[in-house]
Amino acid sequence: MRQRLRPSQIRHSAAFVAAAAIAAAVPAVVAPAAHAEEAEPSLVISSLPSTSPKPGEVYDESVVITNKGTAAVDGLTFRIRLTRGLDFPESVEGCAYSTIEDQVRQALCELDTVIEPGASVETPVRFKALPKALMEAVEYGTGPTGEAPGEGFGDSYRRLALTADSSADLVAVGEWTEALAGDKQSVTVRLRNDGPGWIQNNESDDQPALMVQIPPGASAVEVPKECAPFGIDGPSGPGGTPGKSKYVCSPADHTIEVGESLAYTFMLKIGADVKGTIKGEVKATSVYDIHPAFDKNTANDKDWLRIDIPTDNEDGPATSGGSSTGGSTDGGSTTGGDGNDPDGQSTGGTGGTGSTGATSAGTSTGTSTGGSTSGSVDGNLASTGSDGTPLIAGAAATAAALGGALVLTVRRRRTAARSSSS
Repeated sequence: MRQRLRPSQIRHSAAFVAAAAIAAAVPAVVAPAAHAEEAEPSLVISSLPSTSPKPGEVYDESVVITNKGTAAVDGLTFRIRLTRGLDFPESVEGCAYSTIEDQVRQALCELDTVIEPGASVETPVRFKALPKALMEAVEYGTGPTGEAPGEGFGDSYRRLALTADSSADLVAVGEWTEALAGDKQSVTVRLRNDGPGWIQNNESDDQPALMVQIPPGASAVEVPKECAPFGIDGPSGPGGTPGKSKYVCSPADHTIEVGESLAYTFMLKIGADVKGTIKGEVKATSVYDIHPAFDKNTANDKDWLRIDIPTDNEDGPATSGGSSTGGSTDGGSTTGGDGNDPDGQSTGGTGGTGSTGATSAGTSTGTSTGGSTSGSVDGNLASTGSDGTPLIAGAAATAAALGGALVLTVRRRRTAARSSSS
């Protein structure tokens, strides 16, 4: 039996139907759609294999550039940078070459290629090791989207540090001089690189340095800013600090070219009661006093800083021969004997043709012309003429004869003076 609706129920039902109709007619509020990410390339470059090339060898490898982004790369800029012990074996078309700061060689190459997302291309990296190659680095790669790379490193631009199969010979060069007790005296010591490799060490603790021991009986009143006090196992204070017994001197950029000689001058105050000869060791080493692995020749690592203090006896200053800077001995001496002194001055002997100089008791100073001076090995300085004949024996004998004659003259003059006064 069908149920009949009362009038009130019919009214309520009609209202419900109308409300539903209205709701259906009004559109629902829809949330905005998420913004789609813009497609962009993302380049990644493979790493070069490590190497230890011999001087003269050419390194020839390739790297793979892969696009891991969502958009293609249409052309890219590829850059290679080489430290000064490396160079490019030849010029390549499409590359611009230049030398930038710190003698770094650079190639900027435009690659006309398209790299789709997920695709890769291969490009060569070639360089040669120069005769002075030692501690080197290679930078290579591009920007993330194919533009010229910036100065940092990342997935698209990398750096390879390498050590060539070579060495560098650090040499300590001291000084032998005279001073009066109670006076000040300047002294200069040197650190020299005899090669064959140049040195620029920012990768390890083998940073080149010269260790300087102040002779007992003297104090350092003026110190170079490149020389810091040395503690137990490393620098213990700021450079230029006076009054310490031991210093470590090093270039700020840890760089020494082949044949370069770094000079460090100290002002010393001699004690009032000091007599005889005082000396302190100078040593070619590292900033932390660890012998550098690249220095295979230890024979010339040490020399002496010696100061003679004359006594007041009537025969004049007490001397014990000469000295050698650039390798010291207890016999004849050469000052400026690092073999690279542009003034060519030597003390204690002459080489070549023509020499002039003033002579005093026990020492002979002069300027040598035409001769040559070699570096020190095991503390010995060899002076040769133009034909290569050793001159040290003759020079030493001449100096001894002159010195003896002068002392004899002084004694005779003093004897004569005494006789006349009596």
